[in-house]
Amino acid sequence: MKTPRPLPNDFQARPFAVVEAAHAGVSQKRLRHRTLRRLGKGIRSESPTSELPLSIRVRPFIEVNERCAASHFTAAEILLLPQRWRKGTPEMFHVMRPEGAAHLNRPHVIVHRMKLYDDEVTTVDGIPVTTPERTWLDLAELLSVDELVVAGDSCVRVPRPELEGRDMPLCGLADLQRMIDRHKGKRGLRKAKEAIKLIRVGSDSPQESLLRLAIVRAGLPEPELNVPIISADGGRHHEPDLSYRKYRIGIEYEGERHGDEVQIVRDIARSEKYQVLGWTEVRISKRHMVNEAKQAVSKIRTALIQAGWRVGHEATIAP
Repeated sequence: MKTPRPLPNDFQARPFAVVEAAHAGVSQKRLRHRTLRRLGKGIRSESPTSELPLSIRVRPFIEVNERCAASHFTAAEILLLPQRWRKGTPEMFHVMRPEGAAHLNRPHVIVHRMKLYDDEVTTVDGIPVTTPERTWLDLAELLSVDELVVAGDSCVRVPRPELEGRDMPLCGLADLQRMIDRHKGKRGLRKAKEAIKLIRVGSDSPQESLLRLAIVRAGLPEPELNVPIISADGGRHHEPDLSYRKYRIGIEYEGERHGDEVQIVRDIARSEKYQVLGWTEVRISKRHMVNEAKQAVSKIRTALIQAGWRVGHEATIAP
């Protein structure tokens, strides 16, 4: 078989729309060659795409159709919202079209046709994507209330510029509420209304969000999130993941990275600092979170009781 003419460099390592390649001078004969994988009507790829960033993989599926935007799980991943719920999910792109737009039937694409306002679409890496607040509301169709709280916490948290390169939240609580108020009767709205009451600014990870929910549902005081410890002399110290200043208790969730040798040294130093400051440290790991986090709640309840808390005491912390 005759070796086909090489594609232009820009098309060799990514999926592309046939129209785009034709405009770049690729012949129809080359576009029909068997060495190109057909990913759907009008979309081709010369190389495997599974290892490429999602924004590159989904781009041609949006460009080949007018008035489309990545939405739901696809938008959530592009926007870097937590992806705990995506494990085991087959590769399908979620795309939204406004009400009244023509129906699409393409492989690899789940098409949602619903009310979509212009200010509910943003651009990420040149791709139209539903905004964080609209994405959150759409996820209410597919997630549990707890998962929706995790996504909402991630939307409204204040990022750390030194780690993430930005200092503004993806959106605010008012933006999430605006979506609820705007889309009356939308599927998932009941869950969204329940979830927004539980969303808090300050949670830095899904694990912290789920731990906080478990604590509150067990009837314990609601902890503060990532608030620095202030010593008697006014010194500002580290920020526990969750804490009770009234009872001088800090709760630290230790993820997988805490097994790293450097991190172990840091954790020991942190524990010593707790002792010096007269605070109690409660360390929670993944094994404490099984069975509705009953072990985690038990450890925290014990620390609170030892610090003087009793059921019925004023203990809730304003968010």
